[in-house]
Amino acid sequence: MSHQTVLVLDFGGQYNQLIARRVRECGVYCEVKPYTTPMAELKAMEPVGIIFTGGPNSVYDPKSPQVDPAIFGWGVPILGICYGCQLLAHNLGGRVTAAQEDSAREYGKTETFFNTGCKLFKGLPEKGVSWMSHGDYMEKVPDGFALVAHSDACPNVAICDESRGFYGVQFHPEVNHTENGTGMLRNFLYEICGAKGDWTMGDYKETAIRQIREKVGDGKVLLALSGGVDSSVAAALVAEAVGSQLTCVFVDHGLMRLNEGDEVEVAFQKWDINFVRANAEDLFLGKLAGVSDPERKRKIIGEEFIRVFEAEAKKIGQVDYLVQGTIYPDVIESGAGDAAVIKSHHNVGGLPDYVDFKEIIEPLRMLFKDEVRQLGRELELPEYLVMRQPFPGPGLAIRVIGEITKEKLDTLRLADFIFRDEVAKAHLEGTMNQYFAVLTNMRSVGVMGDGRTYDYTLALRSVTTTDFMTADWTRIPYEVLDRVSVRIVNEVPHINRIVYDITSKPPATIEWE
Repeated sequence: MSHQTVLVLDFGGQYNQLIARRVRECGVYCEVKPYTTPMAELKAMEPVGIIFTGGPNSVYDPKSPQVDPAIFGWGVPILGICYGCQLLAHNLGGRVTAAQEDSAREYGKTETFFNTGCKLFKGLPEKGVSWMSHGDYMEKVPDGFALVAHSDACPNVAICDESRGFYGVQFHPEVNHTENGTGMLRNFLYEICGAKGDWTMGDYKETAIRQIREKVGDGKVLLALSGGVDSSVAAALVAEAVGSQLTCVFVDHGLMRLNEGDEVEVAFQKWDINFVRANAEDLFLGKLAGVSDPERKRKIIGEEFIRVFEAEAKKIGQVDYLVQGTIYPDVIESGAGDAAVIKSHHNVGGLPDYVDFKEIIEPLRMLFKDEVRQLGRELELPEYLVMRQPFPGPGLAIRVIGEITKEKLDTLRLADFIFRDEVAKAHLEGTMNQYFAVLTNMRSVGVMGDGRTYDYTLALRSVTTTDFMTADWTRIPYEVLDRVSVRIVNEVPHINRIVYDITSKPPATIEWE
């Protein structure tokens, strides 16, 4: 099944993936392409609309990213956002200059007034807050364009030439700070581009299953199953397609969260696949004994993962296809087609060259994370897998500070479970993007009952983020933190003190090691 497509031309802005996600959330398929993509390639995709993204450059700089002028005679509607708006004006006879006065530069939340007679703002409030981030100014608007939004500081916040389907906004409708921003994007898609809204995960599932069957035929398929969202959804999709031709190798290194290995195994019992659970806890803990340095931990775990996976792969014999859980942000960030190489090493810790296969299958490579989760629901994966928290490849090994022992891991597993359990009971999961416990190597004096204790300090960590490149610590209500603290010190041996990490990223990282 083919879908209507909107192209997002990338000029280097920080919100480019977010634009694409918002378009897809509106039920319209889109792809992000670099601004250097040849016109012939763009035309072959037959888009119903084009969005120019923002970017850090100035359009009047000779070295700034430009676009093939032929795109303006194509007859396809264009929405320019921030730099994209200025690019539109610059190419069509307007004039863009550096703002000479601070009042003409706008950053952050700005009260904006809209002409709702313009299709882009149809049915939306005439006034709202928009998120500005521009230091350049449209000194002259191109002939044929109307001014359709303004702020106190800027008379030309938005422009349009409705006869040609050209629209430009100086603000960012894709970010949550812009009120009714999604409504504006929806208007562009449906009122201006004539989109039908034919992008659903149900349709994607059926199409992907058919394509996988056609590609694989009667071949053998191998997947390294980590238990994370991406690999689990990829496994479920391929299982639906080829059943017993798929072998999933789940390396249980003993460094997972409470009951996690069992949950993953149970989740895949409904499919007729070869599920191999390599129970390698003793092997991994033996290799990690006495090791405190986090980089050495990572290296040891990566190397042992390869050896265990390789041993299981050899038992299977010749494999025709290797499945990877590459998702769309990996493809975009790789710049062009290199994601298979990047993810093969990322997903399985550095797959050895002599695990031989004909081709890589990446059934999720055009999906964003939220779409992967929705596809998981379509495949009837349990919610605990679909909404699984991000989890580092080395697992709890880098959440136990210092030397690792089974006793420390068991202590951390239970404490981490209590933290997540109380977050769930308070219905706070949607307010934080990653949360976990860290067993520090610091011990301190405490009093429990009538006795003196000398036990470990546990740190709790929770962050809110959109991209994991930066993150803010989560303001968890005190009463929830209190319940977590009381439960852990009463239910978990060897912990007598709880601290909460209130450091954002930067300067800290999300994980401690």
